[in-house]
Amino acid sequence: MVEPALSTSQIVVQVCLFVVAAIAMFGGALQMVLGQPDTSPRLDNVHRFMAGVYFSTGLISLWAALTIRQQGFLVYLLALGVLLAGVGRLVSISKVGLPEPAGVWLAYLVPELVLPVVIAVAQFASA
Repeated sequence: MVEPALSTSQIVVQVCLFVVAAIAMFGGALQMVLGQPDTSPRLDNVHRFMAGVYFSTGLISLWAALTIRQQGFLVYLLALGVLLAGVGRLVSISKVGLPEPAGVWLAYLVPELVLPVVIAVAQFASA
C-alpha cells in the first residue's frame, strides 16, 4: 500500500524538526565532550548533564520528523522546548550580557525564536 504524499505543511514541520535534531544532537555531543572549561566540578557536572538532555531532545526530534504522519501534540511540545531554550538564552543575555562573539550567539538565538513559531503554524495547518 502506497502512503499519500506529505502535505506542504507536513514537509515544513519535518524539515524544521530535522534542523532541530541536527543542532541538538551535534551541540549535545559537542558539549558532552567539551564540558564547561575553567569552572567548578559542580558546574561542569550540570553542563554535561544538560548536554545529555540536549542530545536526547535531538533524538526525539529526529524520530518525530521521521514519523511525522503519526505525530500530533508531540510536535507542539518540541516547538515549546525550543522556544523555552531561546527564552532561557534571552534571560541569560539580559542578566549577564551577550557573550562574545556576539554574532555567533545571536545566530543561535534567532532560530530558537523563529523555528518554534514556524513549526507550530505548519503543524496547525497540517491538522
